[in-house]
Amino acid sequence: MKFGQQISQTQKQTQKLVMTTQLQQSIQMLQFNTVDLFSFLEQKALENPLIEVELPLETTSISTTKSNQTDSSGEVDWVNQIPDQDDSLFDFLIQQIHLNYRQTDLRDLALFLIEYLDSNGYLSISVEDAVRLSQTNETKLLDALRLIQILEPAGVGARSLQECLLLQIERDETSPNLAYLIIEEYFDEFANRKWEKIAKAYQISLSDVQIVFDYVQHLSPFPGAHFSKTDEQFIIPDLLVMIQEDQLSLRRTKEAQPRLTFQKHYFEQMKQADDYEVKKYLKDRKEEYEWLHKSLLQRGDTILKIGEAILRHQQNFFFDTKRPLVPLQMKQIAKEVGVHESTVSRSVNGKYLQCPFGVYELKSFFPTGMKQPAHSDEEIATAEIKREIMKIIENENKRKPLSDQKIVEQLKENSFNLSRRTVAKYREALGIASSAKRKRYDEN
Repeated sequence: MKFGQQISQTQKQTQKLVMTTQLQQSIQMLQFNTVDLFSFLEQKALENPLIEVELPLETTSISTTKSNQTDSSGEVDWVNQIPDQDDSLFDFLIQQIHLNYRQTDLRDLALFLIEYLDSNGYLSISVEDAVRLSQTNETKLLDALRLIQILEPAGVGARSLQECLLLQIERDETSPNLAYLIIEEYFDEFANRKWEKIAKAYQISLSDVQIVFDYVQHLSPFPGAHFSKTDEQFIIPDLLVMIQEDQLSLRRTKEAQPRLTFQKHYFEQMKQADDYEVKKYLKDRKEEYEWLHKSLLQRGDTILKIGEAILRHQQNFFFDTKRPLVPLQMKQIAKEVGVHESTVSRSVNGKYLQCPFGVYELKSFFPTGMKQPAHSDEEIATAEIKREIMKIIENENKRKPLSDQKIVEQLKENSFNLSRRTVAKYREALGIASSAKRKRYDEN
């Protein structure tokens, strides 16, 4: 058998997109939110002696609430937005123990157990493991746990949701008479709304059980959550919407516009050095400044243009108190502005718009929509559909809640053509229980 091998030389033309470091950083700058952009520019200023960054703000963190305080000039008072630094749950409990209990072995055990409380206030270690680790007996350990359970907030130190509710009911003098017994003896039946068994056991009416249920709804299943420290995002709106009569206007906020300054005097001074490496270094650093300055201006212009396009589509949001949104896709805005869809995506993520009634992420102005079978070209925002479902459920007879199919029928009367499965999906997304769990047993 013969083997042959032929060697030939061919020329092939291919096209590839090569992303330079500058192009990658330019895309990255567009994707940054304002705070990340500030950090990025400050780092560049540290690396490049020819760049000076002037930031419009000196604060380091502000609240992410949608209601921002303003002064008489209409400018946002960002300093008053700095979140309070509250004690953690751990610190709060330690303070109570040192204040209320004298130095004993029992107090030491209580301090030991506090280290095993999770952020919601629940004991995250079993009694058996705690006994083994602390090298004590179970009775003493449970006594120490009881010391924790009588501290504030009510419910802390619980080992289950049932125990958490019982600890809160135990302290509340206004709790319904049978609330403690029902939660203690019939917790599963109560939670699963098998109330007939409970009513029969205590010889009470279903409306009496309903009263207990309404009361329990106001108890906290996570007593320690109030103390949980979340990392507050530093939000500075990029755009400001002004409403005058029936006109909308949009501009960039000065708080979101850092300034880059070129250190010309330092550049001219260093340029006098008769050293090739120094001159090359200065040339590279100057080019970096020019690129950063250009990219910063381009970033601001792109966000502003996209914001203006959004306003043209979502005008009703700013004039109608119900804040309706029409379905809008990023590719529509990309076509109008003359950029790629990915550019729109980067420009709206983490960028915020401030208006007289709140602060909103630009991404929130792109609600999904669903086509209506009766009108193939018509789309209705899912937010509008959800509002309609909520309205129907709010107005239903609570003693005879509407099934998902009944909701479908009522939606059809209002020209919303949805399947029962879709209604169920939206209802669950709204956190609304099924008809069986919405039923109330109030007395007439």
